[in-house]
Amino acid sequence: MRIFLKILAAPFVVVLTISWAVMVFLFCWAETILKVLSGIVLLICIVMLIAGQTSDGIVFGVIAFLISPVGVPALAKWLIDKLGDLNATLKCFITS
Repeated sequence: MRIFLKILAAPFVVVLTISWAVMVFLFCWAETILKVLSGIVLLICIVMLIAGQTSDGIVFGVIAFLISPVGVPALAKWLIDKLGDLNATLKCFITS
């Protein structure tokens, strides 16, 4: 039964290894782009707040926070790390 489970897990390891590597690569590029974009949106937020458009400035501030490295990208990094952990666990299962 254990051999059958190892054979069944092997394709998942291959798919997870390839998809995890692609996700890490894409995440690195996306994170860099979002950092720059977050700074631009934050500057727009500050200009709007100075100009007296408070509600629009707050909206842009929230958007700047969400696309900053502590917003949605942090959640994506956590998910990618969990996929990497799952991949490592499956690899250990296959080799044991």
